[in-house]
Amino acid sequence: MDILGPAPKLVASDIDGTLLNSQERVVPRVRAAVIRAVESGTEVALATGRPHRWIFPVLEQLPIRPVCVTANGAVLYDSANDKILRSHALQPATMTEVLAIAQEAFADVGGVAIGCERVGVSAFDPEEEMFVISPDYLHTWHAQGYSILPEDEVMSEPAVKMLLRNEFLNAPEMYELLAPHIDPEVAHLTFSMNEGLLEVAAPGVTKALGVSTLAELHEIDQADVIAFGDMPNDIEMLRWAGTGVAMGNARDSVKDAADLTTATNEEAGVAQVLEHWF
Repeated sequence: MDILGPAPKLVASDIDGTLLNSQERVVPRVRAAVIRAVESGTEVALATGRPHRWIFPVLEQLPIRPVCVTANGAVLYDSANDKILRSHALQPATMTEVLAIAQEAFADVGGVAIGCERVGVSAFDPEEEMFVISPDYLHTWHAQGYSILPEDEVMSEPAVKMLLRNEFLNAPEMYELLAPHIDPEVAHLTFSMNEGLLEVAAPGVTKALGVSTLAELHEIDQADVIAFGDMPNDIEMLRWAGTGVAMGNARDSVKDAADLTTATNEEAGVAQVLEHWF
């Protein structure tokens, strides 16, 4: 930990595989470190690929209601007031273009199904209106509320995230096949789990965009931001932050992008770093 300098003024932590353990719990050591950071005057925020409607099961384990970066940076959400501060959406024409490229890329390996996350106005909007999927979409997690629509209707409205699903490949394999064909000026492509699911956002929309906007709102310098993550959708954020920390369970590409690596999420890796100051 010799690389660590003055105490950060903003802590931005990924959720799954980072702040939470494998039972989706904030362990007591991590919770205590977060509390001490907040009591010292440091801002603590969540920066996640989850939609804002999936934030509260995590916040219920913490004594804070911060502004959160959700949907991989596409939505800045004020959890204390249930208010969307900013959002960046993919347009239907862009989603149609990306899908056509994906269909060609995956034609020989089972094709691709799609889902779209819409922004709405509240974390408590009806889930079946916020998450819409094509008929052949196979869920990668325990299914919550959603609507099944024809493919063209799934993409008929702006979305903060488009999901591309293939049940025969894992996410790194999908990314390797598709990424060379997606112009970053058209859309941003990433993934946050190993199962066959890619996440598409508007160009330039990453967690780094969300965290930098959050730092600006709090008038905090980039150098005073520390960020934690474990998957490729965290890479831009870790590179942007004054100190980027990869979890011990992170993919090698994430560790390569970080300034340092801490213990795993099972070993309270976030707390291990925060305890240097708090």
